[in-house]
Amino acid sequence: MTNLTLDPKVPTTPTRTAVLDDAHLGDIKGALGTVRLDDTAPRHGLSARLKTLLAVVGPGLIVMVGDNDAGAFATYGQAGQNYGTGLLWTLLLLIPVLYVNQEMVLRLGAVTGVGHARLILERFGRFWGAFSVIDLFLLNALTLVTEFIGITLAAGYLGLPKALSVVLAAAVIIASAFTGSFRRFERVAIALCAGSLLLVPVYFLVHPSTGRMAHDLVVPQLPGGTGELSGVMLLIIGIVGTTVAPWQLFFQQSYVIDKRITPRFMTYEKIDLWIGIAVVIVGAAAMTGFTAAAFANTDGLGQFTDAAGIAQGLADKAGRTAGVLFAIALLDASIIGAFAVSLSTAYAIGDVFGIKHSLHRGVGGAKGFYAVYAGLVALAATVVLIPGSPLGLLTAGVQTLAGVLLPSASVFLLLLCNDKDVLGPWVNGPRTNAFTSAVVGVLVTLSVILTASVLFPGISAGAILTIMAGCGTAGVLAAGYAFTRRRTATKEDPLDRTGRADWRMPPLESLAKPVVSTGYKLGMGALRTYLLVAMILVIVKIVQTALGA
Repeated sequence: MTNLTLDPKVPTTPTRTAVLDDAHLGDIKGALGTVRLDDTAPRHGLSARLKTLLAVVGPGLIVMVGDNDAGAFATYGQAGQNYGTGLLWTLLLLIPVLYVNQEMVLRLGAVTGVGHARLILERFGRFWGAFSVIDLFLLNALTLVTEFIGITLAAGYLGLPKALSVVLAAAVIIASAFTGSFRRFERVAIALCAGSLLLVPVYFLVHPSTGRMAHDLVVPQLPGGTGELSGVMLLIIGIVGTTVAPWQLFFQQSYVIDKRITPRFMTYEKIDLWIGIAVVIVGAAAMTGFTAAAFANTDGLGQFTDAAGIAQGLADKAGRTAGVLFAIALLDASIIGAFAVSLSTAYAIGDVFGIKHSLHRGVGGAKGFYAVYAGLVALAATVVLIPGSPLGLLTAGVQTLAGVLLPSASVFLLLLCNDKDVLGPWVNGPRTNAFTSAVVGVLVTLSVILTASVLFPGISAGAILTIMAGCGTAGVLAAGYAFTRRRTATKEDPLDRTGRADWRMPPLESLAKPVVSTGYKLGMGALRTYLLVAMILVIVKIVQTALGA
């Protein structure tokens, strides 16, 4: 069980750990406060605990708010415009998924001091290490393009020059990281997080029905009838994909390390994560609700185009102010999304290739790290500014590839959090494993449906139900096998969590190589085959669509 005390404890004896970059060791210098490395005094009283929380807050808040980016604005807006508030219940179901996934990477970061990509490389081999970095790089590059598409849409609605807006936004994104100060970067990022609260006044200007939203939040339904099941299912997959994205895992783990969070501050960081989840769910629900109210009983109902169309619909419903606030919130969300996505890539590449990678270092002290960060931003901005770029197709490609790759990211996360050499007494308990395994099963099912829908655009509701039934049967069989093995393993090697407060992962080179079972080989082989086939088929389909257009 998690230790819920708010009094940080430090190891009683110094130990050699696996931290790869010495810039990741030292005082916590957060946007809202500082905790010195030698400050080991217990936190007594609300004031002392609040000061520590303010210093620690950041990783959970930024990763969650960064996920409500340009793609999220489009997805939640589409849900509201096309189906009203009928899909709000999906947000409630995603809360435990968000927490469990991000809590696991938080734990990995604080306990190991090593980024997600490096752990995959060391524990699963060069193929999966290279695969994780390459697919993250490609997917994040495409995601960055969608952030700049959001910037152009917001700028167009506000009457600003699109090209100049893209260039200025790129300059802000790059300059904020190039200060050589972790604290200055985090202050900019948290200020942008505060900007996301602009969605709240939009909600009150449009004033959707609170009773209707409350009902649809807790009562699951599939709006539109059986004739629209395939469209609704694909939108649900989009909501899951935009809310639980692969880059989040890489970002939070590395950002926790870069902020110098250790197990001493685990509980504070979990509170930070819950704050971020609350902000992202409130924002998502508000967007769905006010978009539904804006287009109800209008010709625009069920005719979603893009985020700029939502801004115009809000203006028509509640006045120009509502549309302007929404456009500014979209601009803000696109920039913070670009911050987080670029950093997650730069961190991962630095981890795997041994490049110095920390916002505590100046440009001269981490040239490769900053080059990757700036290069990605510049590339995405350039693509958006090229006349005739297939921006709509790129957006669809990002959503599809993210949906295909998400299950693999979750599988590796689950395996790492059960690796006793990596997490020692911090490994998952049975309940966390059971829940996460169920989540992985659902994600695999959604991924297969998404891949099938891309290859066969006219897929029927019956085919979707058949896929769900087949994946469900396979999941039950896999769960039974895993349960049997775990019961045997637990009897032979019971988990000992004593000394957890002082435990951190030893250097990677000192760890024993993982024992590879036959079931593991078969499972990883099946995953590798599915990912390669699905990615190739999806990319071919996207290229065919582009050539046909």
